[in-house]
Amino acid sequence: MAEQGMDVDWQEESEESGDERRKGRPERRSVLTEEQGQDMPVDMGSIELDSDTEEVDLNHCRIGKIERFETLRNVRVLCLRQNVIKKIENLESLTMLHELDLNDNLLTRIENLNALESLEILDLSFNSLRKIEGLERLRNLKKLFLVNNKIVKIDKLEHLQGLEMLELGSNRIRVLENFEKLLRLESLFLGKNKITKLQNLDYSTNLSVLSLQSNRLTKIEGLSFLVNLQELYLSHNGIEVIEGLENNRKLTTLDIASNRVKKMENLNHLVNLQECWMNDNLISNWNDLDELKNAKELQTIYLERNPLHQDPQYRRKIMLVLPWVRQIDATFVRI
Repeated sequence: MAEQGMDVDWQEESEESGDERRKGRPERRSVLTEEQGQDMPVDMGSIELDSDTEEVDLNHCRIGKIERFETLRNVRVLCLRQNVIKKIENLESLTMLHELDLNDNLLTRIENLNALESLEILDLSFNSLRKIEGLERLRNLKKLFLVNNKIVKIDKLEHLQGLEMLELGSNRIRVLENFEKLLRLESLFLGKNKITKLQNLDYSTNLSVLSLQSNRLTKIEGLSFLVNLQELYLSHNGIEVIEGLENNRKLTTLDIASNRVKKMENLNHLVNLQECWMNDNLISNWNDLDELKNAKELQTIYLERNPLHQDPQYRRKIMLVLPWVRQIDATFVRI
């Protein structure tokens, strides 16, 4: 995943999770001619739409208004990414729609989606949305992408009880809240916000991926009920102590890079760990590596730019303690 980069960029992470939507699917059919695909504004009336098509891609066409889609009775995927659309409208007839992509437009409100009750994937990332609204009827929604907007509060999601993935990275959120009804949530991405505390996740017991990179966390806490958690991303925060992971025994990926951790501790029970990123911290004691001796599945460890990285025998000492590791920092171990 994009979280594997050590200087993680949230947009990369968001694109990665978004790409999961398209795995195994044939390439979408574009309905634009080469001339229409240029940067000139597009008149929707000049675009020939096949009424029987199931996938329509009108990406980067400078479309300013959603209109003239009434004939697309069978369309299941509609991509209007990278246009200049200011309002969600005129989609009432697309009752078979399963995926709607309005990423990178000029939207300021979530509205006029009530008729799309079959919708499973909705991408409204990179717009100018200030709040979550207008989703009450989308009870079949499984993946919701709201990356890089201006959202300040997590709410109005209680009707989306089938939601499996929620992306809210690069917003203005300060508090983790209102997850009580999202019992099927498996992946939660909240990187690049202003969150100060890990809390209110007790009902999210199905979570397998939790990302809170680049926030304002100072303590690992509130994770005791997340017994199915497999990937935890907490890089670029202000965490000083590794703690609070006693019940997260299924963890395979742990990212605590770029924090203020001085000691590797409270990790010896994470026997399923495969990826461990602790670069850019304050770790100086080689004995701390003993905490990972029970992690026989560990393949990758990042410890660069810690004080112990200055040791001339840095790589050799890691291999002596963890001989099964196959990658140290960005370099593979020679076998």
